[in-house]
Amino acid sequence: MPISPDQLEGALARGLAPIYLLFGPEPLQLGEAAAAVRAAARQAGFSEREVLETGRDFDWSHLAGAVGALSLFATQRLIELRLDGDKVGQDGAAALRAQAERPSRDVLLLILAPALDWKALKSKWAEAIARVGVIVQVREPQGRQLAGWLAARLRRAGFQPTREAVALLAERVEGNLLAADQEISKLALLREPGPLDAEGLLAAVADSARYGLFDLADAALAADRARVHRILQVLAAEDTAPPLLLWVLAREVRKLAAIAFAQVRRQDLKPVFTAHQVWDSRRPAALAAVARLTLPRLWRLVECCAAADLAIKGRGPGDPWTLLTAIAEGLAAPPLTGPRR
Repeated sequence: MPISPDQLEGALARGLAPIYLLFGPEPLQLGEAAAAVRAAARQAGFSEREVLETGRDFDWSHLAGAVGALSLFATQRLIELRLDGDKVGQDGAAALRAQAERPSRDVLLLILAPALDWKALKSKWAEAIARVGVIVQVREPQGRQLAGWLAARLRRAGFQPTREAVALLAERVEGNLLAADQEISKLALLREPGPLDAEGLLAAVADSARYGLFDLADAALAADRARVHRILQVLAAEDTAPPLLLWVLAREVRKLAAIAFAQVRRQDLKPVFTAHQVWDSRRPAALAAVARLTLPRLWRLVECCAAADLAIKGRGPGDPWTLLTAIAEGLAAPPLTGPRR
């Protein structure tokens, strides 16, 4: 049965297997798993490494030749076989099965197969590898798995992230683990290790030289429509990531909608302020915005945020920047002059 990349470290600690098959389309985890096998092999004395890359005209007899060749420089060798494509063909299947059935004590075979079809695991050659070696399946984490992966990665970098910070990072990288790794590396350069909330993360990774995303939120809350327009132009010119912009705007919309709803229900506002982190210094501005916008208009902005989210993810109609601009302008809109609805 294949193991996950997280389980590979434990498997290596228990001792080296003669063959490792790493497959799956996610490049960061695949590369790190391969690096872990190489490091363990070097530590165990496999000091020489030979790379074979398969292609359309690859002669599979070269694999047996490489395994059986004598080295003038090392007694133990690592042979790295990089598979091209989702299948190995009849000759490849025969060659791999032969190596698995007669593994060499002095050769460690590392097979990298990013495009291998998972159905190949049911083949005779894969079953032969599973009996003597280790198969690692790399998958792109989704949902809770992605959040867990990001949280673990942040902790490894020395941070203690909040759930909101992890959710924001997940929105920003959109499942691209290479991008996530780059963001976390950049974060480690910009911030000291320690607690990390969403605002701290956003301040570190947002791409805005003259204006920040929180400047936009403040301008919208203050109904400064001219400044909102200027900030939006700068953020668009600097290719600010739409998920980040939506996160900031949606947070303001949800906060104001919650306050307005509590007012309509004549509920105590203190729990709402606490839940949405509206501190004393910002409460007057928030209450003024609620009075200016009213609950029905805020509900419509909540719906606009949902539509923008779908557009950003390619699941809904509309241009993301057009929708985001409408949300920002809606937050900064003047009070209605006619009867409220």
